[in-house]
Amino acid sequence: MAAGFPRLGKRHPGPHAAEAPIPGPGAEGAGRVPVKVTPAEEATQGHTGSGGAPRAGPWNYNPQAPGRGTWSCANRLKERVLCARDREARGTGAGSVRPGDPSPEGSRYTGECSRASVNATPSRPGHSSSSMASPKKKLQGLVAATITPMTENGEINFSVIGQYVDYLVKEQGVKNIFVNGTTGEGLSLSVSERRQVAEEWVTQGRNKLDQVVIHVGALSLKESQELAQHAAEIGADGIAVIAPFFFKPWNKDVLINFLKEVAASAPALPFYYYHIPALTGVKIRAEELLDGIQDKIPTFQGLKFSDTDLLDFGQCVDQNHQRQFSLLFGVDEQLLSGLVMGATGAVGSTYNYLGKKTNQMLEAFERKDFSSALNYQFCIQRFINFVVKLGFGVSQTKAIMTLVSGIPMGPPRLPLQKATREFTDNAEAKLKSLDFLSFTGVKDGNLEACS
Repeated sequence: MAAGFPRLGKRHPGPHAAEAPIPGPGAEGAGRVPVKVTPAEEATQGHTGSGGAPRAGPWNYNPQAPGRGTWSCANRLKERVLCARDREARGTGAGSVRPGDPSPEGSRYTGECSRASVNATPSRPGHSSSSMASPKKKLQGLVAATITPMTENGEINFSVIGQYVDYLVKEQGVKNIFVNGTTGEGLSLSVSERRQVAEEWVTQGRNKLDQVVIHVGALSLKESQELAQHAAEIGADGIAVIAPFFFKPWNKDVLINFLKEVAASAPALPFYYYHIPALTGVKIRAEELLDGIQDKIPTFQGLKFSDTDLLDFGQCVDQNHQRQFSLLFGVDEQLLSGLVMGATGAVGSTYNYLGKKTNQMLEAFERKDFSSALNYQFCIQRFINFVVKLGFGVSQTKAIMTLVSGIPMGPPRLPLQKATREFTDNAEAKLKSLDFLSFTGVKDGNLEACS
């Protein structure tokens, strides 16, 4: 089983599975409790910690959504993506086309493409051309919170995203991604950059990835709506939104009103809420938010839960088991606890480079080999605990991913600072001792290695 929780969505006699992340190093998300970090240090080191996760319910597709069948700037953007795909299928080299490549006409491709193909729904893995009118499979299993690769001068390095996709699928067994989230530095990118990054992941993931979920949250409602509409136009599989955290919603109704306006901009896409209170400061409980949310947001399909409050998460599972939401856990180092509570999947940064090991834990849990599952979780915790003590965040995640995958992730964008050489050396030694680098050809026998 590569990366799935095939039966975790159902309730069984005995312990149920769930997920409740705390801001820690493992996924996208929040500050770590074990490490005391001053505001100044947090600003410079990007100490964010683990991430969260979403889930799905009945789809509410609308093929007549705004922008479909209308020749507009939005359609021209879609044209660029689809024409590139058409040319790639004809073997004319469109696979090398990426956001930012200019042409004399001001477009990012050259060649002919009919408006009929532009207005057609983009084909995604596992979807037919009529997928917008039929249900997709649920978002479940491991979801990698993708890193945004950058050059040394801080520009986005689109050229390695295709290689990145292949690495996730072939080396880590991860076929779902969460783009432009915390780990992806989404809120440090311009709207234009976020659009280009989303477009590139969708294009490169075609016929390789199962689901591409784009985080479109922003402080500005208009920006978030623009990003949501764009995600629909390029053929993403879902959108996620974080709570606005400068002018904060003070209660459930205000937050839902904000989320509803964003979801309405992509009425054909599954919608997920990104719950990460340690970073947003929005303390509205997820259990409270989910109560009746589909009455207000029909496309709501689940939650990326990046908090350590297992009571809150457990109630999300217990009170919504009939709704078939995707309840994705976002604290990598506590994922096993989330599974026991009823998590249907997980979103996190460590699945970029520890996906293979985490999938082994999922397989053990699925076959009810709880002793082995616990051993895998402890093994993963040894590494996360080690790097947390060194100071762990987005910057350090980029350094580790570069080390393990061999794909250059580059530095983070200011105000985050590049990981030190000392950190990278220490992290490498720990990875070797745990045998986490064995699949890259670097193996160092050690009693600490995980079986």
